[in-house]
Amino acid sequence: MQHHVIVAFGKDSEFEFKFASGAAVEEARQWFEREFVSLECDVATPTGKILAVDRILCVAKYAGEARFREQQTWAEQFARNTAAILGRELIRVDVGNYSIGY
Repeated sequence: MQHHVIVAFGKDSEFEFKFASGAAVEEARQWFEREFVSLECDVATPTGKILAVDRILCVAKYAGEARFREQQTWAEQFARNTAAILGRELIRVDVGNYSIGY
């Protein structure tokens, strides 16, 4: 499956990643868990449970636009792990609007 992941921080700030395969789902979940803790992400949810999309959005938000621009390897890991968890061909992570579209 071909994947296309777009991470948007605003109208003029988008990062695009295209690749043939993502990571294994469990490895992707572990990667996001490590990054979530490392970045000291905080999500307020009514149920107290943090969903996969919340982890993806929070890691992107707390990592910030500069990390996507300056740390290409990390950004590619983010994209591959996002694709693995969500299992979609086209994914748009809209950090500014805190949403994920397919």
